[in-house]
Amino acid sequence: MSDAGSGPLRGVRVVELASELGAFAGKLLADMGADVVLVEPPGGHPTRWFGPFVDDVPDPEGSLWFWHYNTSKRGVVVELEREPDVFRRLLEGADIVLEAEPPMRLASLGLDHTDLRPDRPGLIWVSVTPFGRNGPSRDLPATDLTILAGGGPAWSCGYDDHTLPPVRGGGNQGLHTACIWAANAALVALLHRDAGGVGQHVDVSAHAAANVTTEAATYEWLVAQATVQRQTGRHAAVVPTRWVRTTAADGVDVHPGFPPRRPGEFRQVLDWLGELGLADACPDTEVVRLGAEMDRDIQLGQVGEDPLATEIFGAGRDAVRFIANHLPGREFFVGAQRRGLTAGVVQSPEEVLDDPHVRARGWPVAVHHESLGRTVTYPGVPIRFTGTPATVRAPAPRLGEHDAELL
Repeated sequence: MSDAGSGPLRGVRVVELASELGAFAGKLLADMGADVVLVEPPGGHPTRWFGPFVDDVPDPEGSLWFWHYNTSKRGVVVELEREPDVFRRLLEGADIVLEAEPPMRLASLGLDHTDLRPDRPGLIWVSVTPFGRNGPSRDLPATDLTILAGGGPAWSCGYDDHTLPPVRGGGNQGLHTACIWAANAALVALLHRDAGGVGQHVDVSAHAAANVTTEAATYEWLVAQATVQRQTGRHAAVVPTRWVRTTAADGVDVHPGFPPRRPGEFRQVLDWLGELGLADACPDTEVVRLGAEMDRDIQLGQVGEDPLATEIFGAGRDAVRFIANHLPGREFFVGAQRRGLTAGVVQSPEEVLDDPHVRARGWPVAVHHESLGRTVTYPGVPIRFTGTPATVRAPAPRLGEHDAELL
């Protein structure tokens, strides 16, 4: 492992009980420099058997899922039921405990925050559970799918054809959402403690975290009793919006993004059409010109209510799509970005890792696996710190790799 003090969380010690629900929070803290000690049961945590596996060979030391979520951590094996004192000793000098255990398990072992924090007033204890540590739902099971469905994000994801059911966002978004809230809350509690306070118990509900991360869906209902409608490839909205995704001249799918609604943005579209020699061919040019001559922005509340604003708003979107149809996908994407227009190009995972912007940011990271005798490319840390660089410092620990060092 490289220098544990290389990130902004240098000197912070975290003890993490291995779990599916809290692993990403531990990874975020570890990649930012915290010394995260992952505690696994004998035989390893079940997530070691989550596929896919390196070289397609099922192996608890080769789970790509486990590799991704446990970078930069150290690992030990502790049987909590038989070795509670070993776990207690691990807490000596720890700043944060991160756990996602069923609410009553640690209490039954005398290892819950109410048992261990009284003797450690500075210890911050972060619990991540499906529905929080108290309340009538606290013992109910959950998965990433049920968190996204019950919390609300799935309602906003899907297709214009509402005979089709909602769609779960991929990539463990329910787990990630809970873990981002957990990591942020842990750091806020750390700031509070270091400013003269004491350690706190941070109780994170994955269900609640998903519910407040529904873009406008939850708030539309709470404030206006209005229900957003899911739409193909665009934001869910109470009033359906126009189709946006289109195909560039080279057959690549592109997303024209959020339509122009400010006079300056409409002028950028007009100038772009002129540079490409497409102004006369585009059927929306004159309406876009009206947008460029406006003395105020189009407000979203006007769309669907004010006929002229609605027409100009739609023309801006259609004109950007028209440009996209006449350019190669990558050229359209870069051109839009240079003009301050939101747009995207649909890329495969390998294209993302090879994207010039992504590479310039240093996001793909080469991590050497001694056991494999080769280097593997990982997604890196998406946040840059100029004075305390954060990075993936080491691969996930092998089972019990640091037992001798830590126990």
